Amino acid sequence: MSDNAASHEAFFALHHGLPRQGPGSDATTRHLLSLAGPLPQRPRALDLGCGPGSAALVLAEAGADVTAVDLHEPFLDELNAAAAARGLAGSITTLRADMADLPFRDGSFDLVWAESSVYNVGFDTALRAWRRLPAPGGTLVVTECEWTADEVSPEARAFWDKIYPLRGTADNTRAARAAGYEVVGVYGQPESDWDEYYGPLAERADAADTSVPGMAEALAVTREETAMRRDHGTEYGYTGYVLRPVT
Repeated sequence: MSDNAASHEAFFALHHGLPRQGPGSDATTRHLLSLAGPLPQRPRALDLGCGPGSAALVLAEAGADVTAVDLHEPFLDELNAAAAARGLAGSITTLRADMADLPFRDGSFDLVWAESSVYNVGFDTALRAWRRLPAPGGTLVVTECEWTADEVSPEARAFWDKIYPLRGTADNTRAARAAGYEVVGVYGQPESDWDEYYGPLAERADAADTSVPGMAEALAVTREETAMRRDHGTEYGYTGYVLRPVT
């Protein structure tokens, strides 16, 4: 196994079994859902980059029929097990697919959802590619990491520029409108959403076996990320966007 492959496998091993793969909370999911209406009584929802399915489970509990998409099969297995345990197996269908190459017809969903996953394709690319998916009157909900400070430190900018260059709320709002959406709601996620992600991840990292191939590299990346959040967390955060295609 190559060093890159070993690091990739170690990264997923570090994250398996965690409730989230990015900052968020059930409360944030419910709040964004409250901004997305009106919706049909049993909306057809598409959760893109669902990971282990925290958002999919909340949407299903709220009455949606959810199609949950991810490329990593073990995350889908975790979601299927959680859905069965909660009595939601009939409300969630999992599909291994690339969120950049989706097999769905135009207008297939009342609600298209992507929490902590849009970075995989990029905000602008996602808005263009997914605009066809909501049915008339349907809604797209995405969360995006962005600058929250007027002045950004060189350290934070250098960190994010090499991973995923960030913009601010005003620029992302303009981008959404330029892509053909009405901006229905914008919600700055609370600091506690980061704690829900980093808390369990830090415990897993502390217990990780560094003799596993690639694990030392995966831990180094994780600790750099958490240290950046600790030292510069006032400069960036996640924001939820509730968008409706303009017809």
